[in-house]
Amino acid sequence: LIIAMLLFIAIIGMRVLPAYTEYMSVRKALRDLGRESLATMSKKEIMDSYDRKRVIDDIKSVAAGDLTIQKDDAGNTVVSVEYQVIRPIVANVSALIDFKASSNAK
Repeated sequence: LIIAMLLFIAIIGMRVLPAYTEYMSVRKALRDLGRESLATMSKKEIMDSYDRKRVIDDIKSVAAGDLTIQKDDAGNTVVSVEYQVIRPIVANVSALIDFKASSNAK
């Protein structure tokens, strides 16, 4: 019984881990964008910069068109994204994972 439980946990981990590693890449790409001078960049330039980072980090879940580019209360440009990933676990059981990342997140 213990081996079956450990095996089930290992299967879940193997199915979900790639989504989390991709999220870390998305978060890193947005933080790198936050270090650039976003205030002087147009939306197209911001999206192009993200696309370059996306190709390098092999990000498939979030395209440049999925980004939300807006100004915060202080007038700074903030790039953010919210997305969901569905990963099949076993048979008809799947895991739905919500992710949120931003260029000004700490």
